[in-house]
Amino acid sequence: MRSTGIRRTLVALGVGALTLTACGSDGDRAADGKTRITVNCMPPRSAEVDRRFFEEDVAAFERKNPDIDVVPHDAFPCQDPKTFDAKLAGGQMEDVFYTYFTDARHVVDIKQAADLTPYVKELKSYGTIQRQLRDIYTVDGRIYGVPRTGYSMGLVYHRQLFERAGLDPDRPPTTWPEVRAAAKRIAALGGGTVGYADYSAQNQGGWHFTAELYSRGGDVVTPDGKKAAVDSPEGRAVLRTLHDMRWTDGSMGGKQLLVINDVQQMMGAGKLGMYLAAPDNIPILVKEKGAEYEDLALAPMPGGRATLIGGDGYMFHRKASPEQIRAGLKWLDHMFLTPGDGFLGDYARAKKNDAPVGLPEPRLFTGAADARDQQVKKDHANVPVENYRAFLDGNQDLEMRIEPPQAQQLYSVLDGVVSAVLTKEDADIGRLLEDASAKIDGILARG
Repeated sequence: MRSTGIRRTLVALGVGALTLTACGSDGDRAADGKTRITVNCMPPRSAEVDRRFFEEDVAAFERKNPDIDVVPHDAFPCQDPKTFDAKLAGGQMEDVFYTYFTDARHVVDIKQAADLTPYVKELKSYGTIQRQLRDIYTVDGRIYGVPRTGYSMGLVYHRQLFERAGLDPDRPPTTWPEVRAAAKRIAALGGGTVGYADYSAQNQGGWHFTAELYSRGGDVVTPDGKKAAVDSPEGRAVLRTLHDMRWTDGSMGGKQLLVINDVQQMMGAGKLGMYLAAPDNIPILVKEKGAEYEDLALAPMPGGRATLIGGDGYMFHRKASPEQIRAGLKWLDHMFLTPGDGFLGDYARAKKNDAPVGLPEPRLFTGAADARDQQVKKDHANVPVENYRAFLDGNQDLEMRIEPPQAQQLYSVLDGVVSAVLTKEDADIGRLLEDASAKIDGILARG
């Protein structure tokens, strides 16, 4: 599932034209002898500020590299699932193209990605990127892509409601029993206040079930990816906790079959204590749902085992020439991978344009590069960074886990499990997981 928030909407605001220019259709050499590369994920014209930033950064890159011509293409969204495979199969993908983490293996399997292994040493920033993120684009020891952003799930909570319920907002829950206890106290405030909310429709229930399962050390599929693994003690614990909060404690409210917008509306209105989300939800809650930055805080995933991560990066067309690959890697370094600078990292520019600076993610780098990025972010912060301290500190100890194979199909199956538990007090958890396992096995067997 894709995180819905500021980092995605930076390049997904408004409707831009989907340009189907074939890779190398104009040749990898322009008439003036320059190396030409087509790139996608340019913000649409309706996203005026982001469009201007992108154009400024491309122009600055071309000034520094007068032998390279960058031809950017609008995209909304950056990757459209309805056209993505067709563009790949038809040879219509740009030379440097955007992908979600979950697509990397698929693109490699269908042999549509260039092998970057011989060239990646020329990417100055590559060694500074978190290894767990780099590994997403590494298949059988070969490198096929470069991460651009990453996010991980955590617990968004309302500090004011915590205080009203007699809870310490500087010590958020770290275990699922603590989440349950805090939710019960918050719901006891009355007035329609809900302690904890979760999604259970439009595949989003399956997405959150996966995140909660990971947090307890469980998995959706077996290590070889061939069989379901949801019917486990961890899977049953996830559903039992949701069932008991919903029906025994009454801390999840009466309205169910919620999706992300419903839950964001509740949090923005000050009627919800906690829900699972990535940091990029916070500016949406403020700018679109009526919340205040001071009231919102973020903790790591309860459970202490693992967190579901997502994000995106760039891969290269399988027919890209060595010159285009080298040019594209230089462009990635300039645009996205220089700590504290570029399209996503120029925090001074972002602050001047009223964009939030100081959110704990994306956190792409390690070591000195991370320290540099975090310091520049801190210098220009315009949000209460201490409200995210628990998330920053606690996330370092969690395993990062990406979504399972064929995630959307599996989420559709798991949606039914979660929605049944939240809408039927007598739901048979064991039977639900047995049935879901059989369906998942069938999906995996079909490939």
